[in-house]
Amino acid sequence: MSVQRDTICALATGSPPSAISVIRISGPAVIPITDRVLRGGLPSPRKAQLDTLLDGDGLEIDTGLMVFMPGPASYTGEDTIEMSLHGGRIIVEKALEALFAAGVRLAEPGEFTRRAFEAGKLDLTRAEAVADLIDAESDAQHQQAIKQMDGALATLYEGWREELTNCLALLEASIDFPDEEDAPDRVDAPVMEKLATLKANLNEALAGGNITERIRDGFRIAILGEPNAGKSTLLNRLAKREAAIVTDIAGTTRDVVEVRLVLCGYLVWISDTAGLRETTDLVEAEGVRRALKAGEEADIRIWLYDGRSGFTLDAEVRPSDIVVANKSDLGIDLDVSRETIQISAKSDSDLDGLENAIIQRLDQMQSRATAPLLTRARHRQGISLALSYLEKAQSLLQLGYGAELVAEEVRLGARALGSLTGHVDTEAILGAVFSSFCIGK
Repeated sequence: MSVQRDTICALATGSPPSAISVIRISGPAVIPITDRVLRGGLPSPRKAQLDTLLDGDGLEIDTGLMVFMPGPASYTGEDTIEMSLHGGRIIVEKALEALFAAGVRLAEPGEFTRRAFEAGKLDLTRAEAVADLIDAESDAQHQQAIKQMDGALATLYEGWREELTNCLALLEASIDFPDEEDAPDRVDAPVMEKLATLKANLNEALAGGNITERIRDGFRIAILGEPNAGKSTLLNRLAKREAAIVTDIAGTTRDVVEVRLVLCGYLVWISDTAGLRETTDLVEAEGVRRALKAGEEADIRIWLYDGRSGFTLDAEVRPSDIVVANKSDLGIDLDVSRETIQISAKSDSDLDGLENAIIQRLDQMQSRATAPLLTRARHRQGISLALSYLEKAQSLLQLGYGAELVAEEVRLGARALGSLTGHVDTEAILGAVFSSFCIGK
C-alpha cells in the first residue's frame, strides 16, 4: 500500500534578487494546484509554456515559463513543474505564499533528491554525488563528483555485495541440500577464496580512501619552521590577503591560522603555525604543540627557514616535505645546503617554484585514487563494518563451525555494503545523507 505524499516546493536557484528564480514543485497534487494558480492551467508535458502565476485572489504575481514533467519520467518520479519567474524578492515571496495557500508545503533539505532515491531514480552514492557536484569548487572535486554520478562507485559497491551474495548462496545450498557428508568441505574452499579476495579489495579501499576524501574535503598543507622565518607572510602571499598577523616580534603566531583556497584545481587548507622552539611561555608552548599536531595531520608540509641562518630541522623532514629558503630579496648568499626552493615571501617575486612543487605532490596523491572511493566518512564506516563481518566469517570457517553461523556473518557483511548504495533503507542512514543537501535539491 503506497503512502500518500505531500506536495512540496522550493526555490531551486540562489536567493533573490537575481535575473531568474526557478521554483520547483513535486508531488501528487501538482495538477490540481497548477490549474488553480496558473491562468492557462496545466502546461503541455515537457514544453516550456509562457503563463501567468496568480495569487489566491486571482491577482497577477508574475509571468514566466512553466515546464510540466509528469511522473514517473521526472527527477523525483512524481508529477513535477518548474516555474521560471523574474528573480525579484517580492515575486518569490508572493509566489511561495500562493503555493502554500494552495496546499503545497516547503521542502526539507534534500527532499527532492530523497524522493528520487525512493523512486529508484538513483542510488545513495549518486544522490551524494548530486550534493558534491553542487558544492564543487575545484576541478578535482568536479571530476570526482561526475565519476560518482556516472555510477562508478555504485557499480563497485554493488559488485562487492554481489560477491557476498554468491558466498551466501553457496553456504545456504550446503545447509539446504546436504546430500553428502563432505558437502560443507566442498563449499568451504570457494567461500574462503571469495572472502579472501573481497577482504583484500576492502582493505585496499580503506588504505587509499583518504585521497578521495581529501579531494572532497580539501588537502591539508602546513607551513612549519622556527620563529621569524616568514611563515605568516608566506601564508598571506598564497592567500592573496592579510589572513595572518605579521610582525618582527618572534612568537607573534600563537595558534594555527587556516586559509581555504583553490590552488591549481585543488581545494586546499593552508595552515600558518607557531614558530618551533623551546619556550617557558605556557601560551607559546601550547602554540608549538598545536603546530606539531598540524604538521602530523598535514598531507603536505612546507618547512620554511631564514636562508641567512640555515636550516636546523633536518631530523623532522620527510622525503615528501618541501623545504623553502626565505628572504632571497636581501641580496645575500642563502644557506641552501640541501635541496630547497628559494623565495622571498615579503617581496613581489613570484612563488611559481613553490606552487609547482605543491601541485606536483597533489597530482601524485590524486593519481593514487584510481576510483571515487570513500568520498565520505559514511563509506569508510560501512566498508569497515563489512570487513569486520568478513573477518568473523573467515575465522568461523577456519575453526570448523557450521555453515549457518558463517552465513549469518556473510549476510551482515552484505547488509553493510548494501547500506552504501541504499539497499538497506534505514531512516538513520537516509536522514544523515539528505540532511546536508540544500532546500531546493
